[in-house]
Amino acid sequence: QVQLVESGGGLVQPGGSLRLSCAASGFTFYAYVVSWYRQAPGKERELVATITKTGGSTNYADSVNGRFTISRDNAKNTVYLQMNSLKPEDTAVYYCNAALLMEVIGTGYWGQGTQVTVSS
Repeated sequence: QVQLVESGGGLVQPGGSLRLSCAASGFTFYAYVVSWYRQAPGKERELVATITKTGGSTNYADSVNGRFTISRDNAKNTVYLQMNSLKPEDTAVYYCNAALLMEVIGTGYWGQGTQVTVSS
């Protein structure tokens, strides 16, 4: 059974940090490009960061570049999103996505999401 399970969300004050994890099972994780998306209330889902199959290349949305870092450990079938200097506008449900190619990110497998709330 294919699964992507996100964890690590929660409530944090502005300027704080969180590390999200996305644990994969049931498919050949190392063969997939993995991305983090987020969706805030009343807004469309937004691509946050992407990492290639080997972890050799990463891409970030302008809104998080320099504050967030995506990484992966293929031995553990897990992708991480380190989020620093969090802002209230980072509040959203964060989703993990696994796609076969960079050209089709947003297709493939999805996790159920984890809530991140940035508030004082």
